[in-house]
Amino acid sequence: MPTRQSTPEAASEQLAELKVPAREEFIGLAKRVGASLGGMVGFSLEEIDELSIAVAQACGSLIEAAEEMWGPAATLKLTYSSTQGGIAVDVETISPRSQEALPVPARRPPARRRPEVEVQQALQREMIRLFVDDFRHQVDRGRRQMRYRMVKYLIS
Repeated sequence: MPTRQSTPEAASEQLAELKVPAREEFIGLAKRVGASLGGMVGFSLEEIDELSIAVAQACGSLIEAAEEMWGPAATLKLTYSSTQGGIAVDVETISPRSQEALPVPARRPPARRRPEVEVQQALQREMIRLFVDDFRHQVDRGRRQMRYRMVKYLIS
């Protein structure tokens, strides 16, 4: 059942929450949930496409960042909420050591050089900005959490 949340931006209604292992094979599921909800609120096919691209980019970027920060086995949590005239998607990673994390068998992370990863992540964030109306990212190393917030507005 949808719940009301109050945020500093505006009151929103939570439409769905998805928790999956932070692995690339689950990005399609996150995109499909976003596309379905975009259709429910009245987005055009182009707007649904843009939302799907932004969700895919956010998930891919956070999966790579989580592997870099914690190694494999992190969890990806997506919260989809309706806003006044659009949809907000909060994407966050959960450390494998957190009680909220899903049990996932460990995988060996790919070896990468740090500067390349940082450049790639910056490029991915810029790609996301192209497809949504509002985008913010936050890294909280103390809480062992990374989060992206994307908002796409319905164009009347």
